[in-house]
Amino acid sequence: MMASHIVKPDTRNCKRPRELEPQMPDSPQLSSLGKSDSSFSESSGLFYKDESLEKDLNVLKKYMEGTHQKKAVFHKRERLPCIAPLLTTVEEMPQMVSAQVRGQFPEWLSGYLLRIGPGKFEFGKDEYSHWFDGMALLHQFRMEKGTVTYRSKFLQSDTYKANSAHDRIVISEFGTLALPDPCKNVFERFMSKFELPAITDNTNVNYVQYKGDYYVSTETNFMNKVDIKTLEKTEKVDWSKFIAVNGATAHPHYDPDGTAYNMGNSYGPHGSCYNVIQIPPEKVDLGETVHGAQVICSIASAERMKPSYYHSFGMTRNYIIFIEQPLKMNLWKIVTSRIRGKAFSDGISWEPQYNTRFHVVDKHTGQLLPGMYYTKPFVTFHQINAFEDQGCVVIDLCCQDDGRSLEVYQLQNLRKAGEGLDQVYNSVGRSFPRRFVLPLHVSLNDPEGENLSPLSYSSASAVKHADGKIWCAYENLHPEDLEEEGGVEFPQINYGQFSGKKYRFFYGCGFRHLVGDSLIKVDVVNKTLTIWREDGFYPSEPVFVPAPGTREEDGGVILSVVITPDQNENNFLLVLDAKNFEELG
Repeated sequence: MMASHIVKPDTRNCKRPRELEPQMPDSPQLSSLGKSDSSFSESSGLFYKDESLEKDLNVLKKYMEGTHQKKAVFHKRERLPCIAPLLTTVEEMPQMVSAQVRGQFPEWLSGYLLRIGPGKFEFGKDEYSHWFDGMALLHQFRMEKGTVTYRSKFLQSDTYKANSAHDRIVISEFGTLALPDPCKNVFERFMSKFELPAITDNTNVNYVQYKGDYYVSTETNFMNKVDIKTLEKTEKVDWSKFIAVNGATAHPHYDPDGTAYNMGNSYGPHGSCYNVIQIPPEKVDLGETVHGAQVICSIASAERMKPSYYHSFGMTRNYIIFIEQPLKMNLWKIVTSRIRGKAFSDGISWEPQYNTRFHVVDKHTGQLLPGMYYTKPFVTFHQINAFEDQGCVVIDLCCQDDGRSLEVYQLQNLRKAGEGLDQVYNSVGRSFPRRFVLPLHVSLNDPEGENLSPLSYSSASAVKHADGKIWCAYENLHPEDLEEEGGVEFPQINYGQFSGKKYRFFYGCGFRHLVGDSLIKVDVVNKTLTIWREDGFYPSEPVFVPAPGTREEDGGVILSVVITPDQNENNFLLVLDAKNFEELG
């Protein structure tokens, strides 16, 4: 799993033209599956079939037939190439090395491209089981005046150091249970199963930014602050020391002034809550981290002991959009995982008997809006963008109708070859971009059984039921061509200028393999695709970097680290013109 961030040169002494609107700070995003080295990730109201839904099916049918809800066709593939070499332990390269440049990097492209992903998959004889478990390897590409240098270092987390010192896995990860110390006697090993497990600080998911500082993050309560010039860890930060949460996502959002928003769960005697977190944009004291963070809204989980798993959330200028989906975390299973000899991942399950629900929170007041928005069960890991229009929230997501993909990414599956690999790939749900429209100001007087969306440009519908619930049907944002590309994931936009605003383009990875094998530009207005692909090479998540002085949405370049399992070929940093996807360097 790799994540990336482009760090621009210091422009604090530059004046911004007055006519330009304030822009969002750059947002780090989760990247594509890839080679770890160069290597570069309610109750009954939620049930799918309920009485109110059955009553309104005939009324809804006329809307759903016109909402471009045609189900995507999965194209099975055969004779997939083996990618096992992409999933092996690599050596760090702490000394900066110069890269050979072919073509021409834009002279204005100056700064650091930061990436993170798993780079070590065993300690001694102990091996990790899941792709999410590998030890975090930090990557740095420095670009200046057309030149590129590279270095990498393993994150010196407490987990990494403890595993190294014992030459075995001593702290459990998402899909790997740490075994008891073999030096203990039988009784001691048995009793150790009843000890509270240490929480990993192997933050290998994403770079995030708070108050001008950079952290590497995962979904536990820990983050590690990093010096982006040296790639050295400088501090370990525990969210629970500042606010009452048991973790936070690795995908925060940012307002133009630098205020950050995130979400994290909390677990207590009254059940589970999803919490909206606000972090101030600036420091009061030089040495502070996320001091001043506060929970501005808590949303009760539909099931006390089975909250939904989520990886990201949506944000507009005024609202946070949280998606409560039927990918469930069984807290009892997770708490007892060590006793049962199971990894944390054993407590996560896809339960499509439940519907998916959208929750909308006012960022300024912390108020949870009363609207009850439901749709068919789906799972989403990454939102594309969200914006407000004509009294509605429009949210675009990469969606899967089958939420079992987390189970598939066991390393033993990814390392298969031949028919075994084909079977794994053909069992995985594909991800496709969809649009939902949530009307915000629904009243008791609004008619039942009619589409409440006023947006003429979107076929997505929102129909009010007799019980006040609003049933949402999506609009597909893609042409059928995307089905042949295996869908799209890891979406990126021109975040600085278009996050929370009406937009036209996003970029992502196509998945004709278990890892991304193409880069795709999607025009959500015309529903067209532009594709870059080179057989035998696997690009990471695209990173959009705007060209200086332009206000065009696609005026800039796409950066992606491209890797290959072929030891006779080289990995490379790719630069594409974001307009036409032509290679620049």
